[in-house]
Amino acid sequence: MTSVVLVSGGMDSCVTAALAFRENSDLAFLHVSYGQRTEARERKAFKDIADHYGVKDRLDVSIEYLAKIGGSSITDEQIAVTEADLGSKEIPTSYVPFRNANMLAIATSWAEVIGATSIYIGAVAEDSSGYPDCRPEFFEAFQQTINTGIKPGTRIEIRTPIIHLSKAEIVKKGIELNAPLHLTWSCYRSEKLACGTCDSCALRLRGFEQAGIKDPIQYQAS
Repeated sequence: MTSVVLVSGGMDSCVTAALAFRENSDLAFLHVSYGQRTEARERKAFKDIADHYGVKDRLDVSIEYLAKIGGSSITDEQIAVTEADLGSKEIPTSYVPFRNANMLAIATSWAEVIGATSIYIGAVAEDSSGYPDCRPEFFEAFQQTINTGIKPGTRIEIRTPIIHLSKAEIVKKGIELNAPLHLTWSCYRSEKLACGTCDSCALRLRGFEQAGIKDPIQYQAS
């Protein structure tokens, strides 16, 4: 059976892809751009990860209407990407409103066309204090939407295999699976050297530090 894997190019999606590769005989990789600042670098990471796993069935789509809608520092150049505050319970400026719903809708459409029975997404509940569409209950609700909206007699299951892991556990899982973490890109600001101080970089760096493993990508000098 085929499984669709959402691959942004980041560490979480890479480890999710590694798990999907272990669990399935046939994979289809989906990358969704939405007008984010590091769109080109993330697309390169997606292609590199797909090449690593030898995935031929790929779909690279753009939904830049999310940038036109705005509301996020990732897509709107007028909103600054703030320095990370990992202790904050406020929604960070990097939140892209309802992004995961848009991506899952595309993944579901493609899965239905190609006969895939599952969709893997690398959501992490550790991020949910800021990103409401990373919570387990969001995916439970979206699963009901899929069940209601697809053709009778078909089944497409959302799989979130790392949703309850910490970033350190994700790093360790990636090492265990020999996932190509060196090919990934997480930075919200830069496409050359990772900034090291945005939300995504800070979470990633803390994960590697707590796992006792050196991050294989390069960062700007502090």
